[in-house]
Amino acid sequence: MYNKTVPILIALLLAFSSQIHTKAENMPTEDSPELQMKDMFMLLLSPAIDKEVSDYYSDFYDTTPLVYPYQINVVNTERIGGFRTFHFEITIEVTPVVGPHISVGKDRLTFGISPTLPGQIRLKEYKHLETHELPPNWQHIIKKKVD
Repeated sequence: MYNKTVPILIALLLAFSSQIHTKAENMPTEDSPELQMKDMFMLLLSPAIDKEVSDYYSDFYDTTPLVYPYQINVVNTERIGGFRTFHFEITIEVTPVVGPHISVGKDRLTFGISPTLPGQIRLKEYKHLETHELPPNWQHIIKKKVD
């Protein structure tokens, strides 16, 4: 039941994507149906994002970084297979944080989303883009340096 709403929300996100601002300097200052759709979609995608971020950073930190929905930027969405098909690819950039919102880096994830995939969401690519240095009082969580 939960996963059946994902393709519908993706379709709505695509329909309104030209009206959704993803850059921080262009962030909307008031609520709208489009922003609500994007925020709902990010909430539904969050468990998959959290799993992949946790898996990646588990080798480097003994604390799992979090990704808040407002720290997710949609880079690209694509409908695979043409009009009214329900297989999508979405590429996002995330800024995982530890503690009081201390950024550990920036990552780009591409997910395939389709009713034919197990669980409907599958990671296609994970790319670590930036590593951010932790302040001295957070150095103790480092297992090893991020590549």
